[in-house]
Amino acid sequence: MDKKELRRLVRAKKQQFSAADLRTMSEKVISDLLAMPVMKESRTVLMYYSLNDEVNTHDAIDRLVADGKTVLLPVVIGDNAMELRRYTGPGDLRVGSYGIKEPVGPLYSDYGEIDVAIVPGMSFDRNGNRLGRGKGYYDRFLPLLPQAEKIGICFPFQLFPTVPTDENDIRMDSVLA
Repeated sequence: MDKKELRRLVRAKKQQFSAADLRTMSEKVISDLLAMPVMKESRTVLMYYSLNDEVNTHDAIDRLVADGKTVLLPVVIGDNAMELRRYTGPGDLRVGSYGIKEPVGPLYSDYGEIDVAIVPGMSFDRNGNRLGRGKGYYDRFLPLLPQAEKIGICFPFQLFPTVPTDENDIRMDSVLA
């Protein structure tokens, strides 16, 4: 199966679940994520503010901030790049590119301080391979964070034995589903 076919399959699978089903699946993934030692020990975390069809990160983001961690969220700039901004609370958000809520907080550029990057995807495999939505934002950005632990999170039905990759795809250090 090529990337386009796999994205189509995952989109169809997502439609088979209710919002309540996705919320329940999200809770387990997020619980497992927050229990990871690397998350507990981290000081600065790159997250993403989830869309309705992704593992819901909203409460986890607020919990990390409440725990005193620096939480960074991506902001899409242009057709092929993103920058990071600090998130301090829901009042920081505005609807940005692709209907994603993005922070308007201070620009963050000290990438060497980022301990963990939580990365969404259309699908993953157990080897850490990731298939994104096809725009390449994370694959271009993640090489700027060589020290960060890269953790892909997804629903269980998004985990496959293998995911098609090419030389531009960035592998995750671990995947939670």
